[in-house]
Amino acid sequence: MNEVSGILIKEKSSKGILRLTMNNLDQKNALSESMISILKDELEDASTDQSIRVIVLAANGNVFCSGHDLKEITSARENHDNGHAFFQRLFDHCSTLMQLIVNSPQPVIAEVDGIATAAGCQLVASCDLAIASTESKFATPGVNIGLFCSTPMVALSRNVQKKNAMEMLLTGDFINAKKAKEIGLINNVVEKEDLSEEVNILAEKIASKSSMTVSIGKRAFYAQAEMDLSEAYKHTSKIMSDNLLKDDAKEGIDAFIEKRKPDWKDK
Repeated sequence: MNEVSGILIKEKSSKGILRLTMNNLDQKNALSESMISILKDELEDASTDQSIRVIVLAANGNVFCSGHDLKEITSARENHDNGHAFFQRLFDHCSTLMQLIVNSPQPVIAEVDGIATAAGCQLVASCDLAIASTESKFATPGVNIGLFCSTPMVALSRNVQKKNAMEMLLTGDFINAKKAKEIGLINNVVEKEDLSEEVNILAEKIASKSSMTVSIGKRAFYAQAEMDLSEAYKHTSKIMSDNLLKDDAKEGIDAFIEKRKPDWKDK
């Protein structure tokens, strides 16, 4: 276990699972400028670490992430430009963080036990997979304070049905974990006491695959989602053809035919 700057705890298992736990309970794990910076650094470091196969993003306390730090935002209004430069930098950095999650070669799993609001909900939506406890709730409540959740909207609208996304954005109301699963914001809902175990089971299952193959697939998934149908098939046909030339594809097919467990080389 390694505590990073007091607000993030980093753990790495022998199976290649990196666990990043937000630990700023006083600020309700807000995506302050410092929290964003630390998460960005950790994700950037992990992206080049071949020993890391899966990343789990979790949080201590009953708030997974409360979104941006409104006190920090209010304080910035005292700057000569009424905070405009700070606001732009904050949202640019946060957007970079969300894109780092999507572009990470490793799958990123959100382990949500508590409230995820605004940019905290955006964080959940940006992760590749998400499992939440039955006690978790989600909202994009910016409209209630005169600040529409425009950047959270990007991740939300790409993961849930449009009308469900608009309802969350326009009302600011909380939805429970059951509803979040129904609309596709999260993958599964489990009891609080089972959450970490269920996430670990999922992470270990993914970690047991060829990390090279998983990385190729994740990158292709997000790329083809932005293409039209014919372009997507053309792109993924090339991806699969190239994938078949990799050592792990040959090993995996041979192992399947020979009815044995594959010996991945991650290349």
